[in-house]
Amino acid sequence: MNRVLVPHIADQPRPPRDVSPIELSGETMGTTWRLRAFAPAGFDAAGLKASLEALFADYIAQMSLWTPDSLINRFNELPAGASLDLPPLFHAVLTHALTIAQETDGAFDPTIGALVDLWGFGAHAPAADVPSRARLGAAKDAAGWRKLTNQEPRKLLLQPGGLRLDLNGIAKGAAVDDACDLARRAGLASYLIEIGGELRGFGVKPDGEPWWVDVELPPGAAAPRTIAALYNIAIATSGDYRRSATVDGQSISHTLAPSTGRPIANGVASVTVLHASCMLADAYATALQVMGPERGIGFASARGIAALMLVRTADGFSEYVSAGAERMLA
Repeated sequence: MNRVLVPHIADQPRPPRDVSPIELSGETMGTTWRLRAFAPAGFDAAGLKASLEALFADYIAQMSLWTPDSLINRFNELPAGASLDLPPLFHAVLTHALTIAQETDGAFDPTIGALVDLWGFGAHAPAADVPSRARLGAAKDAAGWRKLTNQEPRKLLLQPGGLRLDLNGIAKGAAVDDACDLARRAGLASYLIEIGGELRGFGVKPDGEPWWVDVELPPGAAAPRTIAALYNIAIATSGDYRRSATVDGQSISHTLAPSTGRPIANGVASVTVLHASCMLADAYATALQVMGPERGIGFASARGIAALMLVRTADGFSEYVSAGAERMLA
């Protein structure tokens, strides 16, 4: 049996008229991007694609850990006490990341780059062995979102010493939001944009239907198929199956618990979040995965966040649904 997730719609959406389907796509951030839309006659699709590619190039130049001379890498290599002037894009994404870190009490933390590297999930060579207690302690001590929130003004970011930023848990979602703004300003009223599995839809199709997408499931999960209506809403999924590594002969999750510095071991296989902002959906999905079933779903329900969580058990998978998602299920 299929389930559907439908967001609250205050006003009846108006289907676009005299439009034709277009599709743009490419590569960015180590993955692919895609825009599907209905555009009016004479629409400058080539111009929009060029604008999108320029936007994505800015994200890579500023936030990619795999680009040696990126802004984030330059900050990460600064000596203690040195500072870096942040451009508006980086400043905006980092400010949101630190706000979510505070809201989630560090379950989402953009300062754990040294730990990510240590476990083999960064831009450096994969880890082969479990890090020693001393190396783990040093990397954990270097992290801490509070070390950045106490700085004023934040546009001049001070390196406290050894802190390594990692914005991979929020950058794709933020880029989706910015891409949607570009599409809207270009004159599109009905579109779906995806970067590496993070999606946001706007408007309805000419037949009045919203942009329907499947909720991503972990391999082997016997959960019901769920489809979501992305009418002016975004969807993001964080899963332990997306990236893993073998350390000391054991498979470990790429999601780390900032409080311990170690890969999560709470059984959470995936978390899907629907939110008006893809950036926030992206970050909240990671935070809820770190929090685990009870705390995570409780956090989401208290804040009206629509979240679906699948947890591995001895008998298969158990599903947890926040109050916000319950209200969307039909």
